This record gives sequence, structure tokens and C-alpha cells, in this order.
Amino acid sequence: MTASAPVSVPVPVLPPGVDPAWLPPAVFRPLGTRRVQVSGSGPLVETVYGEVVHACDRFGGTAVRGTAAAPGVPYDVVLAVGEDGGPDPLGSEGFALERSGGVTRVTGGGPAGLLYGLFHLVRLGEAAFRGGRPREAHRPALALRMLDHWDNVAVHPVMGQVERGYAGGSLFWRDGLARSAPGELARVRWYGRLLAACGVNAVAVNNVNVHRTEARLLTDRVGEVAALADALRPYGIRTHLAVSFAAPVTLGGLPTADPAHGAVADWWAETTARVYAAVPDFGGYVVKADSEGQPGPFAYGRSHADGANLLAGALAPYGGTVHWRAFVYDHRQDWRDRSTDRARAACDHFAPLDGEFAPNAVLQVKHGPLDFQTREPVSPVIGAMPRTRLAVEIQATQEYTGQQRHVCWLGPMWSEVLRFRPGGEEGPGVGDLARGGGLVAVSNAGDDPFWTGHPLAQANLYAVGRLGWRPDADPRAVLREWIEMAFVPGAGADPERLRDGLHAVLDGSWRTYEKYTAPLGAGFMVQPGHHYGPSVDGYEYSRWGTYHFADRDGVGVDRSRATGTGFAGQYAKPWAEVYESAATCPDELLLFFHHVPYAHVLRSGDTVIQHIYDTHFDGVAEAEEARRVWAGLAGLVDPARHARAAERYEEQVRCAREWRDHINTYFFRKSGVPDARGRRIH
Repeated sequence: MTASAPVSVPVPVLPPGVDPAWLPPAVFRPLGTRRVQVSGSGPLVETVYGEVVHACDRFGGTAVRGTAAAPGVPYDVVLAVGEDGGPDPLGSEGFALERSGGVTRVTGGGPAGLLYGLFHLVRLGEAAFRGGRPREAHRPALALRMLDHWDNVAVHPVMGQVERGYAGGSLFWRDGLARSAPGELARVRWYGRLLAACGVNAVAVNNVNVHRTEARLLTDRVGEVAALADALRPYGIRTHLAVSFAAPVTLGGLPTADPAHGAVADWWAETTARVYAAVPDFGGYVVKADSEGQPGPFAYGRSHADGANLLAGALAPYGGTVHWRAFVYDHRQDWRDRSTDRARAACDHFAPLDGEFAPNAVLQVKHGPLDFQTREPVSPVIGAMPRTRLAVEIQATQEYTGQQRHVCWLGPMWSEVLRFRPGGEEGPGVGDLARGGGLVAVSNAGDDPFWTGHPLAQANLYAVGRLGWRPDADPRAVLREWIEMAFVPGAGADPERLRDGLHAVLDGSWRTYEKYTAPLGAGFMVQPGHHYGPSVDGYEYSRWGTYHFADRDGVGVDRSRATGTGFAGQYAKPWAEVYESAATCPDELLLFFHHVPYAHVLRSGDTVIQHIYDTHFDGVAEAEEARRVWAGLAGLVDPARHARAAERYEEQVRCAREWRDHINTYFFRKSGVPDARGRRIH
């Protein structure tokens, strides 16, 4: 044991002007003022040691690398790898924490577990080093907690640098190449550090809509992927790659990509072997096939199980996984045909294939049946495929929830999804059904100085990892964790006032956003293309299947079995029965499942039309109040953070008023029913 052992994995240096997010230096003070021993072997243990050394150098503590405590040398904190004799195995990512005899001990079941245990200490702060604490074991409920970056390697002429990304350019790519300069890779490593601190363990570094430049990452540009993987690896992040199903044709020069063709399987096997030669811990492939113009197995008369199993076979020798997205639907619909329902498509396509996917194939299912709307039911696919590994896909980048210009804390939405029980109250929840595949989120991070465009949108990125670790976690507790890490109050500040103010602007922000946008589960009503701001009929007569069918008599989509598309029947009991009738359907999903008159009375006692008027006025008032509360925190928040969020609050209030006026005017004109409260409807 030595006190001066070299640090093989130093903490990355954050580029000037970049926000530290939820890892500001001050959050390490409680650890960095103590005597800390780190023991164990492997690269991730060296990362832990590097973190401890950095904290102690900054705050005056002592970091020691060793395998056993030296006689007479008292340690305040012991971080070690190995089972601790508890009743259940910790597993490679689990850890145990206890405090007795004045010593806080973290035992990681493996090196990754020790890394997560370290960041748990950081979350706890001084509370981890006071009094006694009986042993508590922490294990991730979901083995995979992943972020999909929809980043284009080269700037796309329509979608730009990051598709559906609202935080600047890509963290990984610039000018058609990987960001490989030392300072840029340091920021990638810092990003990995942020993700490890909340529990994320995998990242796909390119767009699921694989354009020409992205496709070549699989072959002659895999070295660039390796450079990014090297930057992320010290924090336990495995790198994945989105690939095109047609790659054997477009990259390999074969005449076909048919899964049943032996040469196609050979090409995938050889290509995958080269990928693993460059990135030995490569995680696997992400595939969007037969969806919105992307090629897939349907072109050869094959099923999606055939397509997924082809790639799974190539990955299996290396322990890799193919994530096969279930986002498959007819995107050339005729709006006059009310029997065709985009919401039905995923279940129609995939439920009959249950049990046909390879063990290392994961079906990645959007949490709702449409497309990350502000309010949707849980996708019936999640409850319909018990013999298939499923990953639940959520969207942290706020495509339909304010695009990181509006505050919209999505933890409560995701928590509702993960707690939902597709088979009824006695059955498993969505979080349980996702154990085999994990939780995947479309990332909301970019090269913006605040990572997420809006500083408060960092809370959504943080929540992905924490809810992936514990799907049943209280979202308010997750938010409190993030607040207390990201907003460490300075000397003389009022921490309670700061905490209360942040909760005030974030806790109900999803429902505030819902109030001033599309009502009662109607969905969309956004400007086509960029999806920002109101356009009630923007997609109403389009080919995308995004309809609300408002007319002079009522609004909503009839998805009942009796008179509609039959989508409600894709659910098991009791949900099929609950959703079948407008009398039993939850109000917040009424217009998703039913076409009802404007005079239909909700459980609140209000009519549908009055609910529309009231919620849109209320939503604007709540956005204005949040802006006022944020302004009052000016002296308690970092000035740059405060200024950026204040600027975005101005835009949020402006846009909320625009939504209110457009929606209320539209439905007043459709229904002819005036506001019962006599307010001005533009």
C-alpha cells in the first residue's frame, strides 16, 4: 500500500464556459475532506480512485490506494470491491453501503458497482458520514439504462446536426468527423461522468435514421467510433451504433440484404468481427427498419424477427445485443380512411412474433403507441409479448413537450408509464416487464454550454438513469436529488428557499405544459416539420396518421372495438374494458380513445369544450407564475444559468399564450359554444 500510487484515470477537465451540470466541484466537498481508502483492481476502480484523489486534492482530504487498512491508520471512508457477506449477491453493478465505528464503507459487487457506490456517496453528501447507518444494498432493477443520440455525423440538409435535438450540435461529431481533439474528448468523458453519476451505462452515438455518412461508421470509419468508446469507457459506458438494415447492399456491394441469404449473414458476421476488433466492449446495434422510409426485411418477404435475428447472430459470439425498434407503421395514410390507425400498427406487426426473437435481440418499444406525445396511453405491445425481451423507449429530448425552450419535467410522466400494470393491478408493472431489455431514452444533450439547452432540462437527463436504476422511485425524490447536486447553495444563501423555488417551477411543469397544448390526449396539433408551436390542423390531413377528427359536433378518435378502429381491444383486461367506453375511459385520455360531443361531461363536471377553455387559460397563468418564481431566484442561482433560463421563460410564456389563443379560437369556431366564464376568445 502506498500513499502516492499513480492515478491512471484522472478526472476530465471541463472546457471553459461549460456548465458542470449535477457534478459541480462543491458536491464532492463532504468526500474530499476525509481520509479515503480505495481497494480493488481494474480500470473502473482506477476511475474511482481518480475521483477520490481529485476531491481530496481540492478539499484537503487524503486518498490512499491499497488492499488492506494499515495498522494504526484510521480511515473515514473505505471503498472496496467484493461481496460483503450480505444475504444476497450484489452483482457486478450493485453495491452495499453501511456506516459503523466512525467508518463509512461502500462495497461494490464489481468495479462498476464501486463506481455507482461512489456517486451514491456524493448524492448523500454529509449524511453519508454522520452517525450510524445499517447495511443497505443497491442494485439496478434494469440491467441496461441507455441513451440513443439522434446525432448526424455530417450536417443533414433538413434535420441539421442533431435530429430532434434542441441543445446545439453533437457532442460526438463535427464537420463530418468524430470530435477527436483532446479538449473535445475531455468533454465526451465528462458526459460519461455525468451519465455514470445518474446510472446510465450505454450510449448509441449516431442517428437511428442512418444517413449515408452514418452508415460508413460500421466499416471504414469504425476507428472514430473506437475513439469515442475510449472516452466513455472509464465511466462504465458501453458504446452502441445505429446501423442500416441495407448495409450489405450500400456498404458491402451485395445484391441483396435478405436475412435468409447466406452471403448476407456472412457479411454481417465479418463486419461485426471488425467492429469488435476495434471496440472490444462494443454494446451492439440499434436498428430502425421498415419505418418512415428506412429499409427493412419486408422488402424480402421476411418478418422483423428474421431481420433482428440476423444481426443478433452476428453479435452473439461477442456478447452484443441488437436493439430492434418497434416503431413501424404506415406513414402514407389517407386521412379519410378511419379504419387505418397508426396506434394499432406496432402491436399488429410485433405481437404475433412473440417468442421468435433471439435471446440477444431486444425489441425497443416506444412507451406510447404514437410518438412521444404529451399524453398517451402505455403501448399495448409492452403487455402483449411476455416471451420477448423488451426495452421501453422514452424521449428526453422534448420534441413534443417544448423542445427544451419550455420547462417540462418529464419524471412524473415516465414514472406513470413505468408503474402502469398492463395486466391489471395484480400483474407486473412496465418497469418489471422491461427487466430483460432495459430503459432507453432519446438523449437531450448536445454541445450547448448547459448540455441541454434549457438548464432545467438537465433534470430529465438525470431522471433517465435514476428511473432506469429504480423504476418505482418517487419522481419527486429523484428531482430533489438532482436539485441538491446541481444547485449547491453558496455561502450565505438560503438553501430552503432555493429548493422550494426549484420544486415550485418544476414539480407540476409537465401538467402545465399539457394544459396549454393539446387537450385530453388528442395529441399533435403542432406545426408540421419542426413540431414547435400550435397548428391544430397542421397534421390533420397529412399522410402521417396523426388525426384528431375535430368537426362541428365533436372531437377525438374513435378507437373502440364496437364502432372504431379496435385499438382498445389490443389491451388485456381490465384496460380493454376501461378504454372501450367513454364513460369509463380516464378523462386525460378521452380524446385519444373516443370521438365525443363538445357537451360531453367529464368527471370534473365540466364539459369538454369548457375544459379546453379553462385549462388553456390556467396553463398560461401557471407558466407566468413559474416565470415570476424563477425571477425571484436570481440571487441564489449561478448568473449564467439564471439568465439562460430567464430568457427561455420569456419564450415559454409567449408560446403558451399563442397555444391558448390558437386552441381556444379553433374550438370556439368549430363548436360555436362560448366560454361560460365570459373570457375573451381570440
